[in-house]
Amino acid sequence: MRGNGEMAVKGDRGRVACWLLTASFAFFISAAYAQDKPAVPVEAAKVMAAPLSEQVTAVGTIFSNEAVTVSSEIPGRLEEIHFQEGQPIERGSPLFTLEDSVYRAQLADAEAKLKLAEQTHKRRTTLLSNQYATAQSADESASAVAVNTAAVELARVQLDKAHIVAPFSGIVGLRRVSVGEYITAGQPLVNLEAIDPVKADFRVPEKFLPAIRVGQTIRIKVDAFPGDSFEGKVYAIDPRLDVAGRSLLVRAVVPNGDQRLRPGLFARVTVLLQLKEDALSVPEQAIVPQGDSQFVFKIVDGKAHLTKVVTGTRRDGRVEIVDGLSAGDQVVIAGQLKIRDGSAVSIVGPTGA
Repeated sequence: MRGNGEMAVKGDRGRVACWLLTASFAFFISAAYAQDKPAVPVEAAKVMAAPLSEQVTAVGTIFSNEAVTVSSEIPGRLEEIHFQEGQPIERGSPLFTLEDSVYRAQLADAEAKLKLAEQTHKRRTTLLSNQYATAQSADESASAVAVNTAAVELARVQLDKAHIVAPFSGIVGLRRVSVGEYITAGQPLVNLEAIDPVKADFRVPEKFLPAIRVGQTIRIKVDAFPGDSFEGKVYAIDPRLDVAGRSLLVRAVVPNGDQRLRPGLFARVTVLLQLKEDALSVPEQAIVPQGDSQFVFKIVDGKAHLTKVVTGTRRDGRVEIVDGLSAGDQVVIAGQLKIRDGSAVSIVGPTGA
């Protein structure tokens, strides 16, 4: 029995030794193969340091700098129209004239009554000085003078309102009345628009509240002129946020000397929040997302090292790198699926920004 046991133990020891020898051989073969494994070809780009503007985009609407619907404050028959539709007009220029014979007659009546009241007051003042009239009668005549003076002023104002003038310089729109038509007080006659400059109203999400300031530069693009952009300035911010959309209403003023921008246009607005002079950026193809984190493969001494980065603004196919890289570092922009952390790589193709 002892002989059989010793033989079994020796047999087990032999199998173990054989397995160790085989494993060692396989390890050395793998190591040798790994050392001879060729580098993986990848495309790379350098980390750039260049000025970068942080911005927010929004949609908005173009409005006139000043806009009013001209109407009459008094009723009357329209006698004359003094403008051509769609043409510029200066402040104070006549727009409409109403038939004013009734208002002239009312003014003449008020002036006659005032003249009589003044004469009566003069006589009573003289009688009072000679003690032939009472002080009360003199006060009553003075009051009559004041009342009739006010009546004259009222009649004169109503006569003036028969001549409707432009309240500010601008462009008149399409009239809604014709000569000979009887118009009522408050009836719309024509719109008047001042469009140099124009206003642009737009909304931005509430998270940009700390970043939006009066004086910031904006750029506007409209579908009517797809190849052009228009620059303006933020000049007013609504103090109250929209409860429904949690957004902030912002108003900008945009020069419009050539009058190409017209009220009502749909606008795409870009607000330039701040300018970073030496912001680092890489092509967006270099970013390798893993969960909630962002990584890049940074090339050091011919090997790709998986490096965690903190990203910022994205624009024009590039991503700002806030932390994790330095200017001049090389990162892989194509071929990431073929490599792992520490893989040997060879750069193919042009290496640039």
